[in-house]
Amino acid sequence: MLRKKRPAFSIHEEPLGKIRGHDIELYLDVDRPCPPMLRRPPYPESLETRKEVEKHINELLDMDVIRKMAQNEIVEVTTSVLITWHDGKSRLCRDLRAPNNYTKADRYPIPRIPHAKNKMEKARYITKMDCMKCFHQNGVKQNSMKLLRIIFYMGIYESTRVLFNIKNEPGHFQRMMDTTFQEEILEGWMCTFGQHKLLALVNKVSGISLAIDQNKVAAVSQKPVTKTIKEMKSCLGFASYYKTNIKTFSHITSSVNKLCSKDVVFQITKERRDEYERIKHELTDAPVLILPDFELTFRLYIDAAFSQGLGEALHQRQIVDGGPREGVICYIFRKIKDLEARYGATQTE
Repeated sequence: MLRKKRPAFSIHEEPLGKIRGHDIELYLDVDRPCPPMLRRPPYPESLETRKEVEKHINELLDMDVIRKMAQNEIVEVTTSVLITWHDGKSRLCRDLRAPNNYTKADRYPIPRIPHAKNKMEKARYITKMDCMKCFHQNGVKQNSMKLLRIIFYMGIYESTRVLFNIKNEPGHFQRMMDTTFQEEILEGWMCTFGQHKLLALVNKVSGISLAIDQNKVAAVSQKPVTKTIKEMKSCLGFASYYKTNIKTFSHITSSVNKLCSKDVVFQITKERRDEYERIKHELTDAPVLILPDFELTFRLYIDAAFSQGLGEALHQRQIVDGGPREGVICYIFRKIKDLEARYGATQTE
């Protein structure tokens, strides 16, 4: 089957596909005054950065994602910066805040990750496919290209394909996926077929279980206590992704959350340091969750602790490894509100 569908996969440096009939069009919000786009020179760059930018520009030109403007006219442009990833690779990021602020929002629904995970229930084989430079496979309508011009020291370029960071592109791309997959070109080395277990959605998934990817957690577990609010918020955001895997997550992070408030002085106390270390410990020792089977009975365990909050654990008894076993589907926890603190034990639970 894979050999028969060989043209759908990109191996090495092959032409990038283009999805026909799904060009994006940007509509500016006319209900409020729209100032002109940014007209500014490119950011100053070192010689080394310029060489890296030139390499990215040539790649985009070869893929027909951008084209150089020949006419000499006053145009609206956006700037870009070069971002270096943790693995040393670089990526060209465009500053599209100006057009995004005045573009009408596309409210097309995007699937939620928890719903996608639940669809894997009872799956014997799991396949993962990665679309190569997915947004770049969508074209841009002619009247919208003028809003996506980018300036570099090499000149001004106009986008013929959709750029990353465009406000409405996620909804537009999801609408396209709901319509057709035929013209997509897939990234061959990132596709996995017919596996019992694989890494997807930042988890280790199978047809019956869902576990935290410890490779992702390792970077956090080895990191010392953060020294800035930005770093603390980044750590909390990462941990929040796995909050259904952790008992009493809101209670564990309560002190650190207060530290990120506007009216609180940023100060690392012993209590907050211990809380930060506990978050890392809970991430590394979190239990393996099971995927829900909606044909079986669920068990809901609840507990109320006035000093902590309201905790719930959703369990289910399933056949795992040839025998019945009760496992956790998810944990839910929230702090008690001021009014709820007056309730008795019966009312609280």
